[in-house]
Amino acid sequence: MTKKLIAIDLDGTTLNRHSKISPRTIDVLKKASAAGHHVSIATGRPFRMSAQYYQELALDTPMINFNGGLVHKPYQKWPFEKEHFIQKEIAFEILAQKENLNLDFVAAESRDTFYINRLEDFESSFFAADKATEANLFNNLKTNPTSLLIKTKHEFVSKVSTTLMNQFENEIDVRTWGGPNAILEIVPKGVQKAMALEVVAESFKIKPKNIIAFGDEHNDLELLSYAGWGVAMKNGTDQLKSVANDITEKTNDEDGLAEYLEQHLAL
Repeated sequence: MTKKLIAIDLDGTTLNRHSKISPRTIDVLKKASAAGHHVSIATGRPFRMSAQYYQELALDTPMINFNGGLVHKPYQKWPFEKEHFIQKEIAFEILAQKENLNLDFVAAESRDTFYINRLEDFESSFFAADKATEANLFNNLKTNPTSLLIKTKHEFVSKVSTTLMNQFENEIDVRTWGGPNAILEIVPKGVQKAMALEVVAESFKIKPKNIIAFGDEHNDLELLSYAGWGVAMKNGTDQLKSVANDITEKTNDEDGLAEYLEQHLAL
């Protein structure tokens, strides 16, 4: 069978509502790897908040973080690695509008560093990090970050996104995370998952027609469009389903990805 590159989003796709990968999904993805396919995570999360899943799946493939802001091979030197940055001044300008925009927090990060406007807003469980070693205050931000993370309430997401896109229209794109929290990620203009997936595909010499991609949110639109076979989750947005080649019969809480892959690749 032709070897496939399987690109998997995390929140709302590979992860269930408790941000866990079910034993069945782990089993199926490991079977896919064992069959010679390349399983590659493509997430909006920083590496710090996705490393555990990379390890659970026992991957050694390249990984996409920050919605395409970073494509790398964790724990290894990799000649294809790419990282993009946002001007740090934008982070300070958004922080100045925190009250007006109804933001719970503003955070800035790159691969190894993490900054937040108030340490009181730093929930170590949410950020999958230890306060003592990971969080810095914004006034320590001296270099351009790879992405900004802002948390608001679901009813404000649309307004926040539109306001910031208008204000910094030539400099940033605003993306949503899937999952239960109203998290917006701000990345450099033009950065998206498909751009990074193309780098991964070239490293394996795999053509787009041999890529299967799974997602659930509007930050997966380009990913599914670029892949030869784009699969939207049953729990995905209508917009994403409209560009997908297929839709899983079950949701992320019902092992929809695992069941689909098992049948599609006859694992």
